[in-house]
Amino acid sequence: MTIAERAEMAAGYKASGVCNCCQAVTRVFADTVSLSEEDLMKIAAGFAGGMGTMEATCGALVGASMIGGLLTNGQGSVKVSRGILQRFGKKCGATICKDLKGRDTGVVLCECPQCVKNAVLALGEELSLA
Repeated sequence: MTIAERAEMAAGYKASGVCNCCQAVTRVFADTVSLSEEDLMKIAAGFAGGMGTMEATCGALVGASMIGGLLTNGQGSVKVSRGILQRFGKKCGATICKDLKGRDTGVVLCECPQCVKNAVLALGEELSLA
């Protein structure tokens, strides 16, 4: 499966309400990491509404960083996470959930399904995944 296909699948999971943003991102990589889809869903369950319920980091971005760590066996995870964060920020306009959702400004920068898609794409770009 290509990274673009994974991104579309993740956006679909989020849009359908089956997954929160973090779960949608991690779930589409279950076939590439050492954890089951069920375990990834459990690990990512607490990141609905962003880390800290919209006050902090977007859950999709958290999920992409989790998968980045798994795919690199933890080697260079901080660098990988920083790259994902920068790419995601350029695509979405922010990295904090409340800013993305326009909670304080009334201006939505990026809807959740698109954030999920962009997180998967940012991960793919950072790790040169096809």
